[in-house]
Amino acid sequence: MDFEGIKNKLTKYEEEGKRLFTSSSFQTHSIPLLHIISRINRHIPVYFLNTGYHFPETIEFRDQIVDRLGLNLRGLKPETPKNMQRDDEGKLLFTSDPDYCCYLNKTQPMEKVLMSHDVWINGVRADQSAVRKSFILEQPAPFDTIRFHPMLDWTSKMIFDYRKKYDLPAHPLEEKGYLSIGCEPCTRKMDLEMQEREARWYGMNKTECGLHTDLAKK
Repeated sequence: MDFEGIKNKLTKYEEEGKRLFTSSSFQTHSIPLLHIISRINRHIPVYFLNTGYHFPETIEFRDQIVDRLGLNLRGLKPETPKNMQRDDEGKLLFTSDPDYCCYLNKTQPMEKVLMSHDVWINGVRADQSAVRKSFILEQPAPFDTIRFHPMLDWTSKMIFDYRKKYDLPAHPLEEKGYLSIGCEPCTRKMDLEMQEREARWYGMNKTECGLHTDLAKK
């Protein structure tokens, strides 16, 4: 979907009285959608899930982008304190139960946002994973909400070309070999033979944090 298509769709949602929001992990590939939203309506809330495990570079990059684009940033934090996010042996959950760790730090906080909004503008792309390839433009979500996927048919080249056109910066860790960047304990540098998301939760049978599985209906 191009800029005009996204603009027309968001305008229609607003005319229908729907409450819109977007979320962002503030990775390099996230920036075109944020830039597009800033060109259409800077009042749309942009939620950032602050898990407490992010790279310092991600927080700095987030602040840089928010300042540059004039975004309406909203912070989300988990309800469960880190000292309670441990298994029976006292290990932090990201080491023993990453799915539950993701639920506490990402999915559960986002559920409350969905309860108070109607449309989640979500920047997933079909070329990122098998899960995302199965999505449609408007995906049903919990609490009678809609996931709107305007970037679904975009490719990594289209993301690069858009960034180049508008001189948008890259996440500072990208030049060090990190292309899919999430929480620091669950992110590693890319190897040449890896696909984009295989550097996340490396060695585990996991490629999604729950935001795009638990919070999407088929």
